Amino acid sequence: MLSLISHGGLEGVTGSCHELGYAPGKSLLVDCGLFQGADFSSHGAESANANKLAIDFDIRRVQALLVTHAHIDHIGRIPYLLMAGFNGPIICTEPTARLLPLMLEDAVRLGVTQDRRLIDLLMARIKSLLVPVAYGVWHRLDAEVKIKFKRAGHILGSAYIEVDLAKALPYQPNETTLVLGDEPVDSERHQGLVKRIVFSGDLGAPYSPILPNPKAPYACDLLVLESTYGNRLHAGRRDRTRALKAVVEHCVRDRGVVLIPAFSLGRTQALLYEFEQIIHQHGGDWEDIEILVDSPMANEVTRIYRDLKPLWDAEAQRKLAKGRHPLAFEQLTTIDDNQTHQQVVDYLKRTARPTIVIAASGMCTGGRIVAYLKALLGDARTDVVFSGYQSPGTNGWAIQRYGNKQRYPNGYVELDGARYPIKAQVHSMSGYSAHADQKDLLNFVKRMRHKPKFVQLVHGDEDAKRVLGGLIMSLRTE
Repeated sequence: MLSLISHGGLEGVTGSCHELGYAPGKSLLVDCGLFQGADFSSHGAESANANKLAIDFDIRRVQALLVTHAHIDHIGRIPYLLMAGFNGPIICTEPTARLLPLMLEDAVRLGVTQDRRLIDLLMARIKSLLVPVAYGVWHRLDAEVKIKFKRAGHILGSAYIEVDLAKALPYQPNETTLVLGDEPVDSERHQGLVKRIVFSGDLGAPYSPILPNPKAPYACDLLVLESTYGNRLHAGRRDRTRALKAVVEHCVRDRGVVLIPAFSLGRTQALLYEFEQIIHQHGGDWEDIEILVDSPMANEVTRIYRDLKPLWDAEAQRKLAKGRHPLAFEQLTTIDDNQTHQQVVDYLKRTARPTIVIAASGMCTGGRIVAYLKALLGDARTDVVFSGYQSPGTNGWAIQRYGNKQRYPNGYVELDGARYPIKAQVHSMSGYSAHADQKDLLNFVKRMRHKPKFVQLVHGDEDAKRVLGGLIMSLRTE
């Protein structure tokens, strides 16, 4: 009997961790992510263990950990997996193998320990277990199962994973599984058998900067599909570029600062790519705007992106061929050391010089963006631009919500225990999300030559799963 157990990411948008049992005493783990925001505080609904970081399931069956990509909500609990005794391979794409230690080292340093010796020992251990594999090549784990990583278009190195079993196994869906087939599930007929499983990881939106678009698999029997934006549509590329340009032009007129909280991996590089394009097209006043990336992690990730240019999409390759540098252009300044960071924060607070600041963390839960928010949220000339999902309970979510001047004219946010009024203009631009939207997720299913019999929606809130689930079930009648 095939089994699928979610140890995280089933009832929320973070903490992805799914276990696929495929033989007696054998299973695969797909991702092992950290819970964030409200997902962290409500994790008790998914586990009786009050410690949201602990590995609260038996790992003796787990033969390997498969990693879809290097975002912390998909890899953040790997150190705890190792502490629980996991000693198997950590299999991922070649770019993810470069990014994963970097991301985990930063997370451990900020959230666990700053003891350099312990961090070095942990990173050495993780690197010893990494097994990088190429896209599109079958990798056999044992006699019962083989796996293949396919481009997901979410961030550099991201993949959806095809799992192929040596023989079809009966599968009993749970109460949340979407059943697309027509035959009774418990009939012991073909309807209840599963041979090919696809884990979507996080799918990227088409026409996102830098990365090729994801292509749907040919077929599968069981699809484990993310649903982050299952109830929403993103703005088109032209519209989102126009909106971003308008915000920056407002910043220039008001002599203010644009603050963009952004994930170090993926979002920062996509924004830089977009800003280079706007500057190239419009020039003029734009050429005088300084763009600061104040994040040592984001700067290191951007260097890796530049190293891996062969993985960029055709549009980006054409820009390179013309001598342009989408991730290293003249107006871009990077800040690494903390002293310069503090000097820049103080300078912008005094002068409010038109500047675009991109800094982590993407949900404002920590990192250098917090210092900018403390200094500049109370200035009406400031613009805060959210370019992606803000998990309920995070500082980003609070700023997004209470920055609505019509509903909350006296809105404020608590940062490190102190209240800060939100006088800045707050903008949300979901078109820059690295996640597929409702249409893209539905197309991922529709474009399979042979549709899945079962779909398990994960990595989304209840409304997103409900809306997307209804649309997927309508495919039965097409």
